[in-house]
Amino acid sequence: MSSRVSFRHGLVAVGDSITRGGGQAMPGLRMQSWALWLAEALEMPYTCLARDGARAKDALGGQLPRLRGPYDLGCVHLGVNDVRAPGFELDGFAAALREVVAAVRGCSERLLLVALPPALGVPPAPAHAIAAANAEIARLAEEHGAVLVTLETLAGPELVQPDRVHLTARGEAHIALLACRALDAAGVRADTGDVLRALAPMRGSARLRWLLTGRTPAAVRDLRRRAREAVERRTVGSG
Repeated sequence: MSSRVSFRHGLVAVGDSITRGGGQAMPGLRMQSWALWLAEALEMPYTCLARDGARAKDALGGQLPRLRGPYDLGCVHLGVNDVRAPGFELDGFAAALREVVAAVRGCSERLLLVALPPALGVPPAPAHAIAAANAEIARLAEEHGAVLVTLETLAGPELVQPDRVHLTARGEAHIALLACRALDAAGVRADTGDVLRALAPMRGSARLRWLLTGRTPAAVRDLRRRAREAVERRTVGSG
């Protein structure tokens, strides 16, 4: 049975832009990191060390030196940028992630690891790379007694941006809700009221406003990005 716990040392989050939580708000919903939603649900102080574009090796060199534990809960979500990079090497990723997880666990009372969604990017990251990274994340969660959050349900236009990588404001809240439920199953109860309200279905007018002012411009930007990258690939190939 889960129970409310008094937290004094707070939550620390290690990761990339998804954990940092940048982006646009949605009608009636502010944009903020899933980890901040989680800290608020747990009523604990929040420290974000995540940086845009970070891979596991970047977190190792750039985020771990900034740990100032002890913390009540350490959160790690890494691998998105690793598996999307050309020539992804599991061994290098696993070695760096192993050190990151061990360091965060070493200064945190509890540890929470977030896996990767089963599909990433346009064009998509290799499915075998995502599966291999998730297997390593699951192995580390078991080894360190961590709570593991899986993201099979993180899909669809209301949760994921057109680039199929970055999240909408609702997507960030969705991960937070999954984390709250995983912690609850481990005996740590969070107040999910605000998160559930954030994920309430959008009404017709609000959804239309979001489609016109948020989703459509984002889709256009992503089409331009893909066109630019295609030109760059052709230029490199002909050089």
